[in-house]
Amino acid sequence: MSILSKELIVYYRDGCHLCEEVIDSLTDLQQELKYEIKQIDLDHDPQVTEQMRKQYTADIPVVTYQDEVIFYHFFDEIAVRQALAKNT
Repeated sequence: MSILSKELIVYYRDGCHLCEEVIDSLTDLQQELKYEIKQIDLDHDPQVTEQMRKQYTADIPVVTYQDEVIFYHFFDEIAVRQALAKNT
């Protein structure tokens, strides 16, 4: 895990404009909330299981924190803040 110990995982696909928007929005909040962003390509990353691929395929981007989905599709700042606040 990262030095900051808070890591949000973004499951994405290449060429997905929603994914790009979510990553940009998460990056904008990153310095304030002190977390790392790990990007995982749903189609090409070897750590993505077939089950995960099937589960998330229609829902990308998917953002998780500590193995729990925070939000799908569109950036949700409130959900990010709430998820990170649970563990501070």
